[in-house]
Amino acid sequence: MDTWRDIKETLSGELAGWGRDCCVSGMFLTRLPFPGVKGSGKKDRLAKASRAFPLVGVVIGGIAGAALLIAAGLGLHPLACVFIALGASALATGALHEDGLADVADGFGGGGSKTAKLKIMHDSTVGTYGVLAVIFSVGIRAAVLGGLPGPGMAAAALVAAAALSRGLLPAAMHFLEPARKSGLAAKAGTPDQEAWVKGLALGALMAFLFLGPWGGLLALASGVAAASLVAWVALRQIGGITGDVLGAQQQMAETAVLIAAAAAL
Repeated sequence: MDTWRDIKETLSGELAGWGRDCCVSGMFLTRLPFPGVKGSGKKDRLAKASRAFPLVGVVIGGIAGAALLIAAGLGLHPLACVFIALGASALATGALHEDGLADVADGFGGGGSKTAKLKIMHDSTVGTYGVLAVIFSVGIRAAVLGGLPGPGMAAAALVAAAALSRGLLPAAMHFLEPARKSGLAAKAGTPDQEAWVKGLALGALMAFLFLGPWGGLLALASGVAAASLVAWVALRQIGGITGDVLGAQQQMAETAVLIAAAAAL
């Protein structure tokens, strides 16, 4: 009996911990009404909760996928359905990652020095590089999703891409130093090995569940390659990561995962 009670208490505590981490991650990654968590503003709290990033990604991808299926049920053109889905995703996140991609494109494209690049990235004004980056990102994702054989597969790809792309972020936060002493990346803290491994494993699991073995493997390889490329460029440009760089990684990884899904399905 004591053993059974211990198991129940352990499971209850573990589930409660995952629930808190989902709420902390959801408040950071989305505009959705996740319940507040005591101590969520403490330093490193987000880093510890980052293992739940892929689960929040499932919620975001689920919202986008549901919007796509509803639009398809109304008989709309596939591209219209896809744009509605991507719009729903952006509304759910407050276009957080798209903003990061735009800032990175403007900073890396327009700044001559690390200081100048960081200054441009911190500026709320969006320049030509940023506008083009978001246009290409949305356009490529829309074209890929619109070409998938059926709205069901497109919805599944959206969930897989949303989860895996966010599951890659804790690893970047673990291995790369913040480019600024202040700012989002510095305040978020550094996930420990357990957090980033669980985050990556969860993201990969979602990709395999929604895309199948071959699709999941191709998506994982493509997502890792895209996120690593952004990380490498960021190291060369500004010597580390910022919140904007994480957003750019998510967008690039999501695009790469969708392309991989289209190649596999």
